[in-house]
Amino acid sequence: MSASAYIYDHARSPRAKGRPSGALHEVTPVNLAAQVLAALRDRNGLDTALVDDVILGCTNAFGEQGADIARTAALLADYGQHVPGLQIDRYCASGLEAVNLAAAQVAAGHKQAIVAGGVEMMSRVVPLSGGGAWVTDPQGVWHTYFAPTGVSADLLATLDGYSREQLDAYGLESQRRCAAAVADGRFDRALVPIKDVIGQVLLARDEFPRPDVTLSGLAELNPAFTALGEQGGFDAVALQRYPQLERVEHRHTAGTSSGVVDGASSVLVGSAEFGRQAGLKPRARLVSHASVGSEPFLMLDGPAAASRKALKLAGMTTGDIDLFEINEAFAAVVLRYLRAMELDPARVNVNGGAIALGHPLGATGAMLLGTVLDELERRNLRTGLITLCAAAGQATATIIERV
Repeated sequence: MSASAYIYDHARSPRAKGRPSGALHEVTPVNLAAQVLAALRDRNGLDTALVDDVILGCTNAFGEQGADIARTAALLADYGQHVPGLQIDRYCASGLEAVNLAAAQVAAGHKQAIVAGGVEMMSRVVPLSGGGAWVTDPQGVWHTYFAPTGVSADLLATLDGYSREQLDAYGLESQRRCAAAVADGRFDRALVPIKDVIGQVLLARDEFPRPDVTLSGLAELNPAFTALGEQGGFDAVALQRYPQLERVEHRHTAGTSSGVVDGASSVLVGSAEFGRQAGLKPRARLVSHASVGSEPFLMLDGPAAASRKALKLAGMTTGDIDLFEINEAFAAVVLRYLRAMELDPARVNVNGGAIALGHPLGATGAMLLGTVLDELERRNLRTGLITLCAAAGQATATIIERV
């Protein structure tokens, strides 16, 4: 990058249970995104005349979430009509990739300020129900050995030898750390209370965490992806791709997989000159970012490679990073990352993650970036690395530094 791009602020909705009984189900995706965009503007006294674009990630960009939801959300949030909108999709990494794209354009001098983030209403738009070549095209399915992510997570656990007990222990730790963070109010600064059409607050705090979970309770849960693997035929596909295995051991449960939730996020990215014009002080600098592809059937092992690439671009090592945030798509994803990067678990996902809080697909990456930034400030630390795996064998990583 030829110049620096800075993070001025971030905001997110609470995560709500992604089903019809969830607290935000009555809210449309565009309205949810618009409320978060409006809150980011209002809390910073931001003149949207200074904003050059809105970029939102969305993994299931069809139906209520299609038709360039970023543009419609910006208009619904009463941003200036000159502000365009861009909707992007890199599956689960979409929200972080939106921030990275914003940072690249700002650093290149093409734009001065961009609001980036994501939205996903999993209670209203069922993942993958819109089809797509990766899911429905016979050639694409055959060539990539397509499988649902849950089967891939169990394959990863089988290949690496993670036991059910190890996965459950990680799931419990995510809940424990999240409960401590909630009790301490560590998420409060970022949260935007979401309202209904008459202005009544529907949800002000994350709905998904289960702080009363116990290890014995987790042990009683049935594996979540056995039927998909065995009856759906995906175990057979896995053994074709990985013939060294005798079978796929199905070990992940609802307690060791990311939660299905609704949510939206936003991050204000801008240049130094934008900050001077807006009267805002930057909170962090975007140091580097990288995306990679990985083996598409296993698909969940890319975060280490993406992180190494981002570190190399920044001229840094893991020792230069104070806090790591890897999306808890499944417990095995984090365990693989800890092993591959040789990290102390005490520096990783210190406030819990998607197993406890939920994973609103296209919004999660920007949420994680905000979580890391808030925690760096709380602990008076300097650098953070955020990374997510993504479907079809991809991953994205971003490094930020407080200023």
